[in-house]
Amino acid sequence: MMVFLILIPYCAFAALMLATSAVVSLFASAAICLSVIAFDVWRGRSIKILTAGSMATFIAVGLYVALVDPTSGDSAVRFAVDTGVFLVSLCSILVGYPFTLQYAREVVDAETAKLPGFVRSNYVITWAWTAAMLLMMIGNAAMIYVPWLPFWGGLLIAFAARNCAIYFTRWYPQYLRAKNGPAAANALPPSAVT
Repeated sequence: MMVFLILIPYCAFAALMLATSAVVSLFASAAICLSVIAFDVWRGRSIKILTAGSMATFIAVGLYVALVDPTSGDSAVRFAVDTGVFLVSLCSILVGYPFTLQYAREVVDAETAKLPGFVRSNYVITWAWTAAMLLMMIGNAAMIYVPWLPFWGGLLIAFAARNCAIYFTRWYPQYLRAKNGPAAANALPPSAVT
């Protein structure tokens, strides 16, 4: 369920960009983010940095496209969204609260959430997602500046980057548990983001 809630705004955005205008895609994705926030609040969970930042990104890019540059190409819109989400992720690290920490803390007890290994591993996982978002930006930039690149080339880069981040998020805690032994198992985050 958690993976679905995390990824649904981006999947909807990608699908809608193929079927309708950028403005509709952006505002529909912002509405989905708002729905995810409402669902989290209804369930007594925290408002997530990633979801709130993504909603702000969708709205900001949507307003720009609607009011300033309605001729923005799809690749430029995707690049702007990827840049916004990259900045949300990077800023969460720079302010000392990696965005994956919110998801991981919701599935562990309070003592585990305070352990240094738990927080450190969330930094590593958030860095992996930040790198994936950077690769998605590069894929979209390539679609803008390398005109002979096929449409699916940029999508392939984005798909591969996202899937690598999902795989890493699942693999890394298991790797640390195997490396550090059963005594350290509780100090590590579960695969909460995936």
